[in-house]
Amino acid sequence: MRQGSLPLLLLAAAAAVAAAAVSAEPASTLSWPSRPVTVPVGDRGHAVDLPDTDPRVQRRVTGWAPEQVAVALSAAPTSAWVSWITGTPPRTRHPRRPPPHKRKIHSLAWILSSLCLQIDIDGGSSIDLPAGDFQMGGAVKPLDPARGWQRRALQPRRRLPRPRGHREPLVYSQLYPFEGLQNYTSGIIHHVRLQGLEPGTRYFYRCGDPSIPDAMSDVHAFRTMPAVGSKSYPGRIAVVGDLGLTYNTTSTVEHMVRNQPDLVLLLGDVCYANLYLTNGTGTDCYSCSFASSTPIHETYQQYMEPVTSSIPMMVVEGNHEIEEQVHNKTFAFPSEESGSFSPFYYSFDVGGIHFVMIASYADYSRSGAQYRWLEEDLVKVDRSVTPWLIAGWHAPWYTTYKAHYREAECMRVEMEELLYAYGVDVVFTGHVHAYERSNRVFNYTLDACCPLYISVGDGGNREKMATAHADDPGHCPDPASTPDPFIGGRLCATNFTTGPTAGRFCWDRQPGYNAYRESSFGHGVLEVKNDTHALWRWHRNQDLNADVAADEVYIVREPDKCLAKSTRLLAY
Repeated sequence: MRQGSLPLLLLAAAAAVAAAAVSAEPASTLSWPSRPVTVPVGDRGHAVDLPDTDPRVQRRVTGWAPEQVAVALSAAPTSAWVSWITGTPPRTRHPRRPPPHKRKIHSLAWILSSLCLQIDIDGGSSIDLPAGDFQMGGAVKPLDPARGWQRRALQPRRRLPRPRGHREPLVYSQLYPFEGLQNYTSGIIHHVRLQGLEPGTRYFYRCGDPSIPDAMSDVHAFRTMPAVGSKSYPGRIAVVGDLGLTYNTTSTVEHMVRNQPDLVLLLGDVCYANLYLTNGTGTDCYSCSFASSTPIHETYQQYMEPVTSSIPMMVVEGNHEIEEQVHNKTFAFPSEESGSFSPFYYSFDVGGIHFVMIASYADYSRSGAQYRWLEEDLVKVDRSVTPWLIAGWHAPWYTTYKAHYREAECMRVEMEELLYAYGVDVVFTGHVHAYERSNRVFNYTLDACCPLYISVGDGGNREKMATAHADDPGHCPDPASTPDPFIGGRLCATNFTTGPTAGRFCWDRQPGYNAYRESSFGHGVLEVKNDTHALWRWHRNQDLNADVAADEVYIVREPDKCLAKSTRLLAY
C-alpha cells in the first residue's frame, strides 16, 4: 500500500458513513409529492380475540374498589377528566342516619401531587353491588345513579386553585326483548373533571371512597399536557385506530407503550362491542368466537386500564360505537368545554397544537350542528398561539383500498373545503384495516398547502387486515355499493370527470396522491418539534423488538406560503 493511502481510505469511509447517515434521514413533505409506495403483503397475524381467561383481562380489584380507571384531557391543560367504574358501596349504620329519600353515598377522586393536593369529587347511588360489577341475565335491575347525588370538596393543603369535578354518575343497559339474549346493565360509571391543575405536571391520584374499607383504587399517576403556546409541545403522541381485543391488539399496545407516548389518540372502533351479543358470541364474527358471558367492552377496559390510567387517551367514535349511549357514557370528552355539547365531536389544545375531533357518523351537512360548531371552533384558533391544527375522525376520505373505498365521499364533499380554508395541517383517520399516508391533497388534486392524510386503522381488530386495493385489476367496487347507511346513505361517489381517471370510478394504478400503503398491524407516533416541523413515524407490530419505523416523514408547515391562501372567506 502506498504511503498516505490509508488516511485517504479512512476519509473515504468516513464520507460514506456520513452519506449513509444523510440518506437515512426521514423524507420531508417539502420534497413532494412522494413517489407512491406499496409494500407487499406479508404475515399479518391472526385476528383472534383474547379469551376472558387471559390474565391480562382479569379483574384486578376485589370488594368495592374502583376499576377500569381512565384519564382524558379537557379542552385546556389546566383540566383533565378521570373516569372509573364502581358498584354502590354497602350502606353503613350511623346513629343519625337520614331518611331513605335523603340518603346519599358519595364517590371520591383523590389527587395527590408533590404539593399534597387532595380533592374530593362527585358521585353517588344507593343500591348494593360490588365494585364495577355488571349484571347479566334474564332479569336485571339497572342501577339508579341519580339517587343520592351530592357534591363534596376538600380544600387543598397548599394555596392552589381548587380542582373541581362534575358530571353525574351514569349507567347504561342493553335490554333485549328477544329469547336467548341476556340483558345487560353496567356498574356505575363515574366521570369527574379536575380543574386548576398545573400544565406539564405529574399528578398521583386515587379513586374511590375512603370511608369504606378496601374501596380505594391503587395510586395511579398521569402528567398534564404542556401549557398552551407556540413554543410548547408534548414529547410523543401515539395515534392508533380500530384496536379491538385480539392478540394483534396486545402487540400494538405493548409496542405503543414502549414508545412512551404522552398522549394517545384512538380514532374509533374501540373494541367492536356491537358485534357481540350478550350471550357471549359475535353476531358476525368471521373466523373467531368469544364464548364467554363477559361483554367484550368490560374485558377491554380491564385490559387497557394500565395504559389509560396513566396516559391520557382521546377517543372519537367509529362505526362500531354508533350506539350512542355506550359511546357517551363509557368515555369522557371535553364536549362542553369546547362548546360542542356532543360526545361525537369536540376540540382541545395541547401546547402549540389545536385538535379537532369530528364525527363520521353524526350529521356533517353544512346546515347541521356539527358543521356550525366546527366552523365556529376553527374561527377562534389563533395560529400564533397554536400553530399546528390537527383533525381526527374515523372514516378516511382518501383510502385506496377496496374496503370502504370512497365510502365517506359525502362527508368529504361537505367538509373538505372548510378544513382547507382554515389550513388544517394533518388529518388522522382509521376504519380501513391497513396503514396509508397521502401526499398533500385537496379534491383528489395535489396541493402543497393541503392537509396530509394518515390512516391507522390497523390497530389489531378482529375483522382481519385489508389487502385488496381498488386499483388492483378486478377489485374496483361498484359505485352503488359504496354508500354507508351510517354516513347518510347517499350516493356521492361517482365516476371522475377530469384527470387521469376521467370516466372511471377507480385508478388503474396506485394514485399519485397516495404516498405509502401497507397491510400490516401497527401504530403511529407524532413528535412535534417546533411550530413548523413534526416527525411522523409508523411502527409495524412485526418490528416490535427493533427500534425502527416502517414509514417516517417530516411534516413541514409553510405558514408564510399557505396560511394567507387558506384563511380566505369561503365563497358558498
